[in-house]
Amino acid sequence: MRWVVAQFALMAVIAVGLVAGPRLHAHAFHVAGASLVGIALIVVAWARLELGHSFTPFPRPRERGELVTRGPFRVVRHPIYLGATLLFVGLSLLYSWPSLILSGALGLLWAAKARVEERYLVARFPEYEQYRRRVRRRLVPFVY
Repeated sequence: MRWVVAQFALMAVIAVGLVAGPRLHAHAFHVAGASLVGIALIVVAWARLELGHSFTPFPRPRERGELVTRGPFRVVRHPIYLGATLLFVGLSLLYSWPSLILSGALGLLWAAKARVEERYLVARFPEYEQYRRRVRRRLVPFVY
């Protein structure tokens, strides 16, 4: 529960910063931001669709959930966290550069939450260990 409260609190602070913070006026930042938002929406929607009834905002998997390894889960183990981080970074580039710092903090929070989530996944799904060996990157393709 603490993870969900923390992430939504941080998301709310970022949202306030997006509305009230100073703007970046460089065209390149707007193009990069809009591109990241577009990519993020695709990644999040695709991952959410693949998860179906297994989706939960909590680290512990649903009792009737299944281990999803298809779609974007073939590339990284936590694509929703990746997509959501890209979304907030993109919005920060579009609307308020100080929110970039908070978006980075949110990404770090999700990286920590993913570690906790993986302990639950290993306990719930014996095949998760094999999946983790096959899909080596937790959040960022080719990096982490």
